[in-house]
Amino acid sequence: MVGRNPGEPHRSATSLELFFDLCFVVAVAQASTSLRGTLEAGDYAGGALRFALVFFTIWWAWMNFTWFASAYDPDDVPYRLTVLVQITGSLVLAAGVARAFQEGDLRVITLGYALLRTALAALWLRAARSDTGRRRTALRFATGVVVCQVGWIGLLFVPDSARLTSIMVMIVAELSVPVWAQAVGMTPWHPHHIAERYELFTLIVLGESVAAATGAVRSAFDRHHDAGALYALAAGGLLMVFAMWWLYFARPAHTLLATTHQAHRKRFTWAYGHYLIFAAAAAEGAGLAVYADHITGRTHMSPLVAGAAVTIPTAIFLISLWAVHVRPHQTTRFEQLPFPAAVALILTAALSPAPALAAGLVLAAVVVVMTVTDPTRRVRERE
Repeated sequence: MVGRNPGEPHRSATSLELFFDLCFVVAVAQASTSLRGTLEAGDYAGGALRFALVFFTIWWAWMNFTWFASAYDPDDVPYRLTVLVQITGSLVLAAGVARAFQEGDLRVITLGYALLRTALAALWLRAARSDTGRRRTALRFATGVVVCQVGWIGLLFVPDSARLTSIMVMIVAELSVPVWAQAVGMTPWHPHHIAERYELFTLIVLGESVAAATGAVRSAFDRHHDAGALYALAAGGLLMVFAMWWLYFARPAHTLLATTHQAHRKRFTWAYGHYLIFAAAAAEGAGLAVYADHITGRTHMSPLVAGAAVTIPTAIFLISLWAVHVRPHQTTRFEQLPFPAAVALILTAALSPAPALAAGLVLAAVVVVMTVTDPTRRVRERE
């Protein structure tokens, strides 16, 4: 298992990677559904915190495999079988999401995570044996993965009073492993391939938002409640998702990941910053579903809280997208103004009688501004 060529032409996602992503949809859907349930139960802070922690395990497992596969992917039988074990782990993890939300029971989710991470450690050990030039990097990755996994298992025996602090320590440890491992040498990841893989996961979380919101609005229509408010919610939700897709794909990511020394340092910010982009996009579906239930009277939350469930994830998505994915492309202050201004308007949209529609219109306005002021678009038109 030697490293692949980081300049390999026409490098794209494989069918196995697409299958891997597809199975992670289940975990994302479970996290979104569980967030909806906790918000409707009135546990706003606790539900948001649980969602953030659970989504971290989903995103981190996906991201670690993605970067490994970009550098090492022989597509032979042992590799395929190891990836299938990771897929199995993702499904076990998904099965434990609801229990982690409702009861704080981390046993099933930890078992799934252990399957994922043990298989990944085995792949790193295989890479260390084959790729002698990057052996130290691969061994550091394997060591970090194993040590962190032992730590996660140990959390099952930590008292409840110390569990949150211990989880935060483990998250910092997990985030430190790639930085520590690649301090002795970079893996041969492929910029175009990584950009495509992140784009595909963006489509997954946006698709989950569409599915969650569609199901909630359809159920609300079946109960024959305020049709005007539901139409506004449906139109606003659709406009929001369309705009989120447009804004994410308005700038090419691979140009930010060019294999220069500077890009090697900055890619951690880009890669890690996507956690907020992905989590916010997944939470958006839960927020739209919560507001649909608010319209039909299934929840007792105030209109402001229900509106905030829609606008806060949107604002987090927009400011995170701007910070890690759009702002590096911008060269003038005028180009940088629309996003922060739009975030402020979206947050105040929670006060609107139709927060989804108001937020959707703000996002649409950002799309218009970005399209009109996009220098790369003007270059393409001249060409």
